[in-house]
Amino acid sequence: MKGTLSFYKVIATVVGILLIVLVLIGLPMDLFAADGTSAHDTGRWISQNVGVAHGWLYMVYLVTTFILSRKAGWDMPFTIVTLICGTIPVASFWAEIRAIRRVQAEHPDLVSA
Repeated sequence: MKGTLSFYKVIATVVGILLIVLVLIGLPMDLFAADGTSAHDTGRWISQNVGVAHGWLYMVYLVTTFILSRKAGWDMPFTIVTLICGTIPVASFWAEIRAIRRVQAEHPDLVSA
């Protein structure tokens, strides 16, 4: 389970950062900058490329989180909230910390020194 927890930390962080870049930078630039400007072009590039990367990596996040939830023995409501928070900018980081703390509290052998 230690490997799953480590991978969860990485994928949750990457997915959270991509979501913030997409929602707070890319989409506003794409939607609100004047057509033909470099800001609009940059926003469109971010929306298309970061959006696709986030979508694929979110699928990896879902599978990893589900596997971790089964190994750690989480109840279904905790698992569902953790999965859904991966779709909400900034909330994904709260869910990651919450999940890691729960695993470390319930499985102290996984706490890194």
